[in-house]
Amino acid sequence: MRSTVESLPPEARGSAADSADAGDAEATDDGTVAVIGGPAHRVRLSVSVPAEELESAIDAAFKKLAREVRIPGFRPGKAPRRVIEAHIGADEARKAARAQALEDALPQFYVDAVEEHAVEPIAPPEIEITGGETEGDLEFAAVVEVRPEVRLTGYDSLRVELPFRPVADEDVDAQLDALRDRYAGLEDSEHPLVDDAYATIDITGEVNGEAVPGLTASDFLYRVGSAMLVPELDEQLRGTTPGAILEFSVELPERFGEIAGETANFRVVVKGAQAKVLPALDDAFVAEASECETVDELREQLRTRLDTVQRIQAQMALRDRVLEVAVELVPVEPPATLVVSETRRRIEDLAHRLSHQGATVEEYLAATGQEAGAFVAEVQSTAVQAVLADLALRAVVAQEEISVGEDELTAEIERVAERTGRKPAKVRRDLERGGAIEAVRSEIARGKALEFLVDHAVVVDEEGNPVDLTLPGAADGPDDETNDESTPDEE
Repeated sequence: MRSTVESLPPEARGSAADSADAGDAEATDDGTVAVIGGPAHRVRLSVSVPAEELESAIDAAFKKLAREVRIPGFRPGKAPRRVIEAHIGADEARKAARAQALEDALPQFYVDAVEEHAVEPIAPPEIEITGGETEGDLEFAAVVEVRPEVRLTGYDSLRVELPFRPVADEDVDAQLDALRDRYAGLEDSEHPLVDDAYATIDITGEVNGEAVPGLTASDFLYRVGSAMLVPELDEQLRGTTPGAILEFSVELPERFGEIAGETANFRVVVKGAQAKVLPALDDAFVAEASECETVDELREQLRTRLDTVQRIQAQMALRDRVLEVAVELVPVEPPATLVVSETRRRIEDLAHRLSHQGATVEEYLAATGQEAGAFVAEVQSTAVQAVLADLALRAVVAQEEISVGEDELTAEIERVAERTGRKPAKVRRDLERGGAIEAVRSEIARGKALEFLVDHAVVVDEEGNPVDLTLPGAADGPDDETNDESTPDEE
C-alpha cells in the first residue's frame, strides 16, 4: 500500500442551518443560530492499494458470499470460490466479492494510512474511491478533519497574577481568638442580650393550639443570633434582659415539613442571660490549649501554618491560572467539532453523575432554576476553554519534545488499577485491546507540559510584585508538594 498526505485550506463552516443540523450550533436570544468554534482543519490522504494486496480480502468476501448463496451439494459457507463463480457467473461473483472486499477492507487501509502519516482525525472521514472499484489497483482519497497543529510563543515565561499576600498579624490574631473561643466560658450578665450572648429560656410553640415538639422546651440555653429555631426568635431576644416575656407569631418555613406554612404562636420567658468570657491569652492558657509553651511560640506556629496553607492554595490556583494564560497564546479558534464533542462529553458526564443520585438533567435544571439554553451556552463556554487549553498543552509537548517513558506509563496504569480495584496487568490488556494506550501516554505528556508551564511561570501578586510559592523546607520548585500529575480534563 502506498499513501500520501496533503493539508487542505481551513474549511469555513456551512450555513447556520447546516451547522445546526450537525449539532455544532446554539440558539441565540433573537432566535438565530450561532456557530460555535472555528473552521475545520483538514487533510487529504491519497491511498493506492495494489491488486494483489486485495486478494486476501476478496477471498474472505467469497467465504462470506458462500454463506449467503445456496448451492446444491454444499453446506452454507462451504462452497469453494470456483463453484460460486460457476453457479452465479464469474463476472457477477467477482463483482459482488470485490464490492464486499472493498467494504470490509477499505476502513483498515484508511487506518493504516492514518497511522503511517501520524494523522490525528477528530471526525469521521469522507472517502471517495477514485480507481479500481471493479478491477486492478484500488485507489481512494480520504478527506478528514484533524486537530490543528498549534505553535506557541512566550509560553516558557508566562506572567501569572495571583491574589497572594503574606500572612498578616490580623490573620494570626483571628486564629488565636478562634482558639480562645473554643475554651470560652459563660457567666451571668445583666446586660441586654446581643448576638453570641446566651439566654436561658422557657419556650412554647403552638400550631392550632397544640404544642409542637422541637419548639417547646424548658431551661433551654439558646445562643442569640444562631437562628437555630426561627429567625424571629433572635429578633425578639435582642436587647431584652432576664424577666422579659415575649409573644409573637411566625409562618413556619419549608424545613418544618408537614407543618410548613402553618402559623406558629410562640411564648418565650427569658429566665437568665449569660455572656461568653474568653480566657486570657497568656502562657498558661497556651500550654493548656496547645502543644506550645508560650504565646510567642504559638503565634509563630500559627503564622507558619497559615503561610503554608496559603502557599498550597496559591499553588493549586496557579495551575488553573497558568492554563488560562496559556489559552490566550493559542493563535487559532477552537475547531467546532472539538467544541461540540467536549460539550456533549460534559453534559453526558453530568447526566451520568446525576443518574447515580436518581436524578436527571431536566430535574437538575428545574431545581437550580436554569433555562436549558443558558445551561448549554455555559457548558459550551467552558468547553471552548478546555479545547484551547488542550491545544496549548499539545503544542508545549511538541515544542519541548516531551516524551513519556515506559516507567511513567506503568506508574499511571498502576494508579488506575488501584483506583478501580483491578490488577495492573488487566488494566494494561484492556487499554491495549481498546487502542487506548497512546491516549493514556498523551494524557501523561500533557500533564508534564502543564508542569513545565507552572515551573517556568513568572508569578506576581496583584501589585506586580514577584511571589515565591516555595513551601518551607522544600528543596525544589513550588510544585513539589502539589504535583499529582493530574490531567486538564480531571482538573
